[in-house]
Order: sequence, then C-alpha cells, then structure tokens
Amino acid sequence: MNTFQAIFLAIIEGITEFLPVSSTGHMIVASSFFGIAQDDFTKLFTIVIQLGTILSVIVLYFKRFFQSLDFYFKLVVAFIPAVVFGLLLSDFIDGLLENPITVAVSLIVGGILLLKVDDWFGAAESTEISYRTAFKIGLFQCLAMIPGVSRSGASIVGGMTQKISRTTAAEFSFFLAIPTMLGATLKKSYDYYKAGFVLSDDQINLLLIGNIVGFIVALIAIKSFIGFLTKNGFRIFGYYRILAGIVILFVHFFVQKLTII
Repeated sequence: MNTFQAIFLAIIEGITEFLPVSSTGHMIVASSFFGIAQDDFTKLFTIVIQLGTILSVIVLYFKRFFQSLDFYFKLVVAFIPAVVFGLLLSDFIDGLLENPITVAVSLIVGGILLLKVDDWFGAAESTEISYRTAFKIGLFQCLAMIPGVSRSGASIVGGMTQKISRTTAAEFSFFLAIPTMLGATLKKSYDYYKAGFVLSDDQINLLLIGNIVGFIVALIAIKSFIGFLTKNGFRIFGYYRILAGIVILFVHFFVQKLTII
C-alpha cells in the first residue's frame, strides 16, 4: 500500500462509516478493484483508521459525553452483543470479508429494505432510549458483521423499530460506534502482533495519514448526514445501495473479476 492508496481508502472510510451504505463493503470492493493487496497490514489498516472517525464523533458531540452515567451504561449494554457475536463468529466473519459478491448482495438487499423503512417506522418521534432498546439496537448492529450490511444503517433502523426518531437513532448509532470500533481496533491490533508482525516506520506513517484523513472527512459526513436524514429519510441511500450492488456484480462477472489478493 502506498500513500495515495492510504488516502483513497481513508476518504472512503470517512464518507461511508456513518452513512447506511457499509464502509467495510466499500473498502473491500475498492481495494480489490484498484489492486490494493489484502495482506495483513491492509486488513489492519482498514480497521485502525476507524479511530480517526471515532474522534470525529467525540469532537462533534463533545458536550454530550458529559451526560449521566446512565448514558454510558446504555452504550455498554448495546455493545455487549457485538462482543459476544464477534468472538463467536470471528473466523466466519473473516471469510466473508474476502468475498465481494457477499458485499454486492448485502448492498442490494439492504437497499430494498431502506426504501421501505421510512414508511414502516418513519413516524416515530420518541427521543428516549431504555436499556431494553439499547440492547436491541446492539443486536441489530451485529447484522453489520456481514460485509455490505452497514453498521450505522443496521443500528439506526434497529432504533427506529423501537419507536425512536431517526435523529435520535442516528446519534445513538454514532456513540455506539466508539466502543465498537475501539474494540475491533484493539482486537485486530492484538491479532496482528500475536501473529509476529511489527509495524515499519512507513506503515506507521500510513496509519497516521489514514486516521487524519478519515477524521476530517468523517466530520463533514456526519454533519451533512444528520441534516439530510432529518429532512429526507433513507430512500436515496436505498437507491444508491441497489445501484452499487448491481454495478459490483456487473463488474465482477462481465468486466473484471474482483478478487481479494
């Protein structure tokens, strides 16, 4: 991976992490299409640069982090399902990460659901999240372990099914991203060093660049997304996902077979 490729992936991560379009899916396909080798460092890179996007949430919602302990307990409750399923399904998930077809199908199916979600749950206006609701949102978030599903999309829709508003669900999804991404980063980093790998100076620089770019782009994406979602709902993202999935399938089968190197 070179500097240009690192910046390219970080831009994709920053734009897509908090949109219901699947950041992991986009990075898998982009890496494959542009020939970025999916070696151990590249896989580490795509996880670790999420720290930059985490920081964007902390900066944008800084005052919200001084709420009551009840707020943090709810985040912990919502995070528990990801820990359990992540540990149990680790090998299965790694296998899915190497299949662009899984991404394409997930994008299309998720897109169809997003076309309907506003009609089903868009009238919800509650801003209160109970512990039970938090746990259910955490369960929905686990669906994003399938590449192409979208962590933010799954958790936001999960919140809407519990009768909370789109904006409240989206903001809770942003907060929930912090322990989720931090946990994934720590686990991936541990696995990387446990396997005997050591980061070179160039690789450390690439990680720094990726986090900085991801942070800046995510700041813009979050602010834009909340305003757009409040006014327009999910429909445009549904159409985008369907189109993206069809394009991936077409490219894979008729233009260039997308493979993970």
